[in-house]
Amino acid sequence: MKKIDKLILSSFLGPFVLTFLVVVFILLNIHMLKYFDDIIGKDLGWGVIGQLLFYFAIFNTPVALPLAVLLSSLITFGNLGEHFELTAIKSLGISLIRSLIPIFFFVLFLTGIAFLVGNYLVPKAALEAYSLLYDIKQKKPALDLRQGAFYNSIPDISIKVNEKMPDGTLKGVIIYDHRGRTGNKDVIKADSGKMYTILNDQYLKLELFHGYNYTEGSGADNDISSGKSSEDSYRRTEFSKSQIVFDLSSFGLNRTDKKWFQSNRIMRNMGELHQDVDSVTTLIKTEQLSIYSSAKNLYNYHFKNDSIQWPQDIKLLKRSRDSIALAKRAADPNTPTTALNINAPKIARATPGPITDKDKLKSDSVFQSPYSASEISMALSQARMVKAQLVAHNTNVRSYVLERRTFDIQWHKILAQSIACIAMFLIGAP
Repeated sequence: MKKIDKLILSSFLGPFVLTFLVVVFILLNIHMLKYFDDIIGKDLGWGVIGQLLFYFAIFNTPVALPLAVLLSSLITFGNLGEHFELTAIKSLGISLIRSLIPIFFFVLFLTGIAFLVGNYLVPKAALEAYSLLYDIKQKKPALDLRQGAFYNSIPDISIKVNEKMPDGTLKGVIIYDHRGRTGNKDVIKADSGKMYTILNDQYLKLELFHGYNYTEGSGADNDISSGKSSEDSYRRTEFSKSQIVFDLSSFGLNRTDKKWFQSNRIMRNMGELHQDVDSVTTLIKTEQLSIYSSAKNLYNYHFKNDSIQWPQDIKLLKRSRDSIALAKRAADPNTPTTALNINAPKIARATPGPITDKDKLKSDSVFQSPYSASEISMALSQARMVKAQLVAHNTNVRSYVLERRTFDIQWHKILAQSIACIAMFLIGAP
């Protein structure tokens, strides 16, 4: 490598690294702002937030690389021109195109890196990021009691605090226990109390002072002799100090199996997307084959001698399905032959005789007679059935076509984002 190449390449690498980090930071902030409401107040910890930021930073890398190449190219050759270094290079007989070559080869290498990142790292990062984000959305907010308002995030428990002191003391505590599924029949009132979590924030412990426990409908107070049922009983218990423990396992971050997210297009590489396109194309052809095959069964009189030509790809699919049936027949000789429509016994048909004038008169009288109400109703119901089946087939085909286009777009997007590095350099440097 010549000194001029080292000079130009070293002038490019510094701005490129700086602009790449800045662009990733900006894109990451823009991306995270969309999920700010889902993250705030969940008491996630820096470890979970760091994982989310790291995965989304990798996810935004294919977009950040072309922008970093564009900005760093502008900065590099702008600085060279401002300090008259380009003039010195041209005075030595070196053309401007020759001065672009070292950075151009570096951008080619960067394009390969961008393709590898977009095809392998980004799908994995997207899977980790969006599965983690889904679990964060399902997580309940952090435990936060507010003055004068009921807190209902603990399952089957409602807590109200009239006043919260700076030292953590609670004043005027009311607790409604709905775990018995009997309504507001188990109530605890206390003048004051303290609240803290135990066992790695798995349980909430409340220490209550000077209060009462009101219970309505307790079986212990059931008086058979008086004729009162348990629903009519009432009990009040006074206490000077009481301790209550609530389970906070529902507040934890429970991870979902990643296999439920792997079918999304942004979590697939080019090989998997190609397989998805083939699978969806097969589904489309299968749906079309079902339409063509059922045409004769949808009508009683028309299409018995169907002259419509099947598309070539549908014919090939039908032949492949028949070959599969033949292979099954060869593998399992016990398979009924008639089930595969192979060598099925032919039904003998009587040879029709000559048509006489009497037969013509009978036929004309049948076709010229007016239609009955039952015949019209039967024809309408059959027409509606045929229409419903065709509409269902067309709806399935349209959904499959849309899904195939989505996979095609993502397949080309992986290539386009890597080639964009070359395009941005050819725009920015000149």
